[in-house]
Amino acid sequence: MGLKEKFTSQDIAVLDINSSYLGISTLMLMENAGCQAVNSLLKYLERKKPGYSLKEKIVTVFCGTGNNGGDGFVFARHAACHGALVNVILVGSEKDIRTEIARVNWEILKKMFLSVKTYVVRDSSQFEGVKEVASKSDVVVDALLGTGARGTLREPLLSAVKLINKCKGIKVSIDVPTGLNSDTGEVLGEIVKPELTVTFHGIKRGFKDNRVTGEILVSKIGIPPEAERLVGPGDLLRVFKERKLHSHKGDYGRVLVIGGSILYSGAPALAGLSALRTGADLAVIVSPKEVSAVVKSFSPNLIVEPLQSKEFIGENDVSLILELASNADAIIAGPGISNRDSVLRALIKILEGISELNKPVVIDADGLKAISLELGLIKKLECVLTPHEGEYRVITGEKPPGQQKLKERMEHVKCWAEKLNTTILLKGYRDIISDGKEVKVNATGNPGMTVGGTGDVLSGIIGCLLSWKNDCFTSACVGAFLSGCAGDLALKKKGYSLLATDVVEEIPAALKNHLFGG
Repeated sequence: MGLKEKFTSQDIAVLDINSSYLGISTLMLMENAGCQAVNSLLKYLERKKPGYSLKEKIVTVFCGTGNNGGDGFVFARHAACHGALVNVILVGSEKDIRTEIARVNWEILKKMFLSVKTYVVRDSSQFEGVKEVASKSDVVVDALLGTGARGTLREPLLSAVKLINKCKGIKVSIDVPTGLNSDTGEVLGEIVKPELTVTFHGIKRGFKDNRVTGEILVSKIGIPPEAERLVGPGDLLRVFKERKLHSHKGDYGRVLVIGGSILYSGAPALAGLSALRTGADLAVIVSPKEVSAVVKSFSPNLIVEPLQSKEFIGENDVSLILELASNADAIIAGPGISNRDSVLRALIKILEGISELNKPVVIDADGLKAISLELGLIKKLECVLTPHEGEYRVITGEKPPGQQKLKERMEHVKCWAEKLNTTILLKGYRDIISDGKEVKVNATGNPGMTVGGTGDVLSGIIGCLLSWKNDCFTSACVGAFLSGCAGDLALKKKGYSLLATDVVEEIPAALKNHLFGG
């Protein structure tokens, strides 16, 4: 279960947030980045020039106003600790330093007036004042732009890049050479041409040509494996899109819930309500005729379509359900349908139709019993299976390793997800999510969520995320995290007397806490 080998800019942003969630501050990561960049440079120099040290060497660090510049500020401080004569050129105004952690490190440098000289270049005309400083440098460091850089370089960054390239000193880029799109490898007009790129945590996806990056050294900065393996608030970046001002009803997801029976009327309502609370525009519930009125009574926000069948979904309902499915962005199949043979046969026909419609579907509850009768159908569907351990055994015929054997349990789920070519979310004390390629663990949630209906809430959240065109694996991961967070908030208010409806009502607070900064 190896971790990723190449990272996108979004991957790195997710890791930063997830590390902070684990208690590792971004300030700490910036400190580690600047320090390790100096150490990597020293290793590189020792190989190229044995016995070379930074003592009395002139080191000039070009810094931008973002966190890559912050890494450069830390680099400058540590270079000074090695005896270097350090110049720091801030390209941009001090007031434009974008983050507090970068500002903290800039203020430290300003107090190091015995070992560090600071210069501020606000526009391209002011580079004349620093050309001589840069030209005399033994080492020139590029800390202008990081992984988030997009678009053609503009002034004063463009002039900074040109000046760096004219310098005769050894050129080092921190994390990414300025002017390179770290996701695509596209050169954004001008680009710094370093002999060495010290990149953090892992190779960036856009590092395709060493003639552009120079030698690459990967420096670990204290981001733990858990920041990749545990689902955290950073993963929300992958699924939530900014809403445009001129949006229309339906632009943000139409979710169809196929569920309900004379025995269980609340399950489909919970799934629909949680989809709405997550942000779906429309939730349509399709249920047997005598159940639909009860489902509708849960909330006026639900659209309820009654079926021809009275008490249980039947094969005569298949055509209407598929007609409704054709207009949905995502489908949830199974909440409350019951495990009657006739119902399961009908659902298999419905799922066969959904596979032809190429619609993503969450299969839960008794829907899992139906799909276990036709496992080959899973490979034709873009779907998320959300079994608890008993349902998992029905689908796979195997009992997964116990919770205390977490790594083995993760591997078991991953193997079955690969075998079935699907995404499996095995619910439990710690949820395991895998698409057969990646595997993650969710640690949110609490024992109070054993109450009936919380699985339907989870399905509704995932259904909403799928309706936004997110992939199954990411939707399942974030769905598990959000559901658990909402459950934890409900526990604080209700204790172990919480209900599934309490979890639904806490979804907005969970989103506000982790997506909108509380």
